[in-house]
Amino acid sequence: MLQGRDVLQVLKAHGVSHVVWLPDSHIGCWDEALRSDSQLRLIRVTREGEAIGVAAGLMLGGKRPVVMIQCTGLFEAGDALRNVVYDLRLPLFLVVGIRSWLDFQAGIAWDSAPRFALRILDAWQIPYTMMSESRPLEDFSEALDRWLTTNQAGALLIPE
Repeated sequence: MLQGRDVLQVLKAHGVSHVVWLPDSHIGCWDEALRSDSQLRLIRVTREGEAIGVAAGLMLGGKRPVVMIQCTGLFEAGDALRNVVYDLRLPLFLVVGIRSWLDFQAGIAWDSAPRFALRILDAWQIPYTMMSESRPLEDFSEALDRWLTTNQAGALLIPE
């Protein structure tokens, strides 16, 4: 599991200016590290669609935000995501916690959220990387590198 201080270092190394988030139980453990840094701005929102809109405004203002949400919030934010990525053509980067993914992979999930998360991103044609257990920090850094290199929307999926 990624530690908050490691996440912070990767974000700062890639020039991320803001984290716009509605944390879940998994990525919420990064709160202390993210809010304690004086260079990175942490913006808490009340809805995931709001996170997408706030990040779009920051990007239009020349900043480099990352949105961090849970997969059920990704479903809720669909119209905002469509508008920002396809109508405004902004290269939004998402970090999405995939709730119950590990149970889903093991065939014991009762939760329908992981079944739809990847299908939603595929339908919206948003490239993603599933973070591995063996090299989570490298996967995070490489996904950010790809986002910056291609200047297109993308996502890092964190299995929970």
